Amino acid sequence: MAQNFKRGDRVEWNFRGRKVIGRVRRRITARTEVGGQVVAASKNEPRYLVRSEKSGKETVRRAAALKRAE
Repeated sequence: MAQNFKRGDRVEWNFRGRKVIGRVRRRITARTEVGGQVVAASKNEPRYLVRSEKSGKETVRRAAALKRAE
């Protein structure tokens, strides 16, 4: 089961075989556009806008792809 995250939570996810650590910036619950890409989110399947601590770049991930970082 996917977890719920809130703004400021420190999370990790995999990108191209490497672990990335960052923070949740926003919970997205409606279809929207982020960085030129359409994000198909809903209240039942939210997406999270996360920012990498290392590069500062932002991306959108599903809750199932994120886990709390220590």
